[in-house]
Amino acid sequence: MKDSAYKQSGVDIDAGAEVVDRIKPHVQSTFRSGVMQGLGGFGAFFDLKQTKYTDPVLVSSNDGVGTKLKIAIDTGVHNSVGIDLVAMCVNDLIVQGAEPLFFLDYFATGKLDPAAAEDVIAGIAAGCKEAGCALIGGETAEMPGMYGAGDYDLAGFTVGAVERDRIVTGERVQAGDVILALASSGPHSNGYSLIRRLAESNYDRPAPFQTDAATLGAALLTPTRIYVKSLLAALEENDADGQPLIKAMANITGGGLIENIPRTMPEGTQAVIDAASWELPPVFRWLKEAGNLSADDMARTLNCGIGMTVICAAEAAAKLTAVLESHGETVYRIGHIAAAPGEEAHVTLKHQDAEWA
Repeated sequence: MKDSAYKQSGVDIDAGAEVVDRIKPHVQSTFRSGVMQGLGGFGAFFDLKQTKYTDPVLVSSNDGVGTKLKIAIDTGVHNSVGIDLVAMCVNDLIVQGAEPLFFLDYFATGKLDPAAAEDVIAGIAAGCKEAGCALIGGETAEMPGMYGAGDYDLAGFTVGAVERDRIVTGERVQAGDVILALASSGPHSNGYSLIRRLAESNYDRPAPFQTDAATLGAALLTPTRIYVKSLLAALEENDADGQPLIKAMANITGGGLIENIPRTMPEGTQAVIDAASWELPPVFRWLKEAGNLSADDMARTLNCGIGMTVICAAEAAAKLTAVLESHGETVYRIGHIAAAPGEEAHVTLKHQDAEWA
């Protein structure tokens, strides 16, 4: 049978239908309370009444994976970047105290490869399950002429909820508070334009910063850690006065430690961070040496082994650390909040004794 005019122009409707069939079980595996099925195909429904919230405020976020996708494309390994996509969105929700409820994805490519698309979306489903949110919709767009052979792009959108009186704003942060940090799983999904340049596209060689048999490509595709469940548990904890233990959180993404932490702090405060208080992971030592990066370059471009920071009162630090560690997090005490009268919130990084100074 002759191909349709649309297929001759580069868009394969049958391939799109195949992708839909392939991803159905992955999508359905993420469903949670609130998901309403079978109510039309042009939009996804979610019923807040089926959740635990009594006075919910909705919080939304969207993000992408950035040029880390090029490593997935160049190596042909597509099953982890979907986790990155979810992580980049839901980690932005949790810092405001919100539980991710549902997620939607956008997958765009020049020519649809159903197997690769399934791998990507299976990763998105895995990330959603890890975050406890439902993958309830998305878009797969085949756009010949817009992308090179094998190229694709991803965008993610998520909506969460938080009780009105439990929103984390950072307004309670004050001098004397402690800064705790949660270890990252690697560079996460930031700094990859620099990382790719330093890797020189030689992804099949052994990773120079690991002793196992991992290739450089596989090591650099380690997915972004999702902190949702551990932080949700910590957000349930109060101090002796009935106030939440957590005063503020920061997702350490683009801009690194220097740019992200102040976003959660009030004017007139500074975060004093001792870079010698945690060990720089091997991948970051390799990046520093390969790129001859200064400490400021490291702190403004990469997470340096810290994927999330949490601010609490000094007397709450031990309890909060115990809760987070009990949920699988590696926790470092990396600094404190000091007064900075008349100044915008900022970070003072002490790195003279750090291995990456």
